[in-house]
Amino acid sequence: MGTGKRSLTTTAMALACAVTILSAPGVAFAAPTPTPTPTPAQPPSSTPASTKDLEAVRKKLDTLYHDAAVATDAYNLAEERAEEQSTQIVGLARSIVEGQARLDHLKDRAGAAARAQYRSGGLPDEARLMLSDDPAQFLDGAGRIREGAQATKGLLAEMKRTQEDLEQYARDAAAQWKKLDANREAKEKAKKKVKKQIAAAEKLESQLEKEEKKRLAKLEQQAAYKAQSAWLGSGVLDEISGKASAQGKKAVEYATKQIGKPYEWGAEGPNTFDCSGLTSKAWAAAGQGIPRTSQEQWKQLDRIAVEAMRPGDLIIYNSDASHVALYIGDGAIIHAPRPGRTVTIAGAGSMPILGVVRPEQ
Repeated sequence: MGTGKRSLTTTAMALACAVTILSAPGVAFAAPTPTPTPTPAQPPSSTPASTKDLEAVRKKLDTLYHDAAVATDAYNLAEERAEEQSTQIVGLARSIVEGQARLDHLKDRAGAAARAQYRSGGLPDEARLMLSDDPAQFLDGAGRIREGAQATKGLLAEMKRTQEDLEQYARDAAAQWKKLDANREAKEKAKKKVKKQIAAAEKLESQLEKEEKKRLAKLEQQAAYKAQSAWLGSGVLDEISGKASAQGKKAVEYATKQIGKPYEWGAEGPNTFDCSGLTSKAWAAAGQGIPRTSQEQWKQLDRIAVEAMRPGDLIIYNSDASHVALYIGDGAIIHAPRPGRTVTIAGAGSMPILGVVRPEQ
């Protein structure tokens, strides 16, 4: 995993977790400089954390960052849906304005017809025809009556349909407003959760000594290497031989150019990314729109066997589809890992794989 400037992102950095770790025996934290005393050498106020203790810290941080990723997905989904609903409301408002203008026009036509009848004395057309002595005029007038009756009937039916459309538009707009409010609330709730969890995780890491942070980073690398080695040892790479499509190559090219940029929850470029922000933008650059979140990418895109994947495909991680990466070939991925990390290349098997999806239609 790459290193880089810290940015927001995580969820479930529970206070209980922090308390548990902070109280773990043998974990060393920065302490104030002791007051000088005349006695010779004083024993250190704390002892370096054991590998076992640091491994426990690593696992707890993994859990916290995983939960943060879940909250980030919830935030991104709520934001995406809120944007869609806002667009729909604007469209409905436009339809209501156009429909009202149409209804006003139809009412004007109906009013004009009523005024014409009034000017003719209010006598029904049938009666006026019966009083005519000219058969030709009678027949000609009868045809006009039928046409006029049909036109009037059509005008009234069109007015009725337009009025019904307006009522439906109003109902739809009200429903969309209700959904929009719910998603705004969900978005704010997820936002608060992410910020709280990230702050808790960063506080937890900040209390480790400098040397312990280095050892912790090494343990993270070892865990990723062990998982990748096991994945490659299964022989899966021997079966993967797919070549990237033209779109897949463009997606990989885009993602490669983002290497080194910081992770930031809720971000989709151009300067920072979260995991699904990177994959969605990579495929947008390739000319293919895909869902914004890793969970929706897993739900909506076509699933393929791991052995059939090719560069450009998306690998979904964890049982809850909380992380996603872009496969680039040779058993490697490009992804935005988590807060405090940057977009980087990693082993495709360094995390638990849920499955693979292909964005191309």
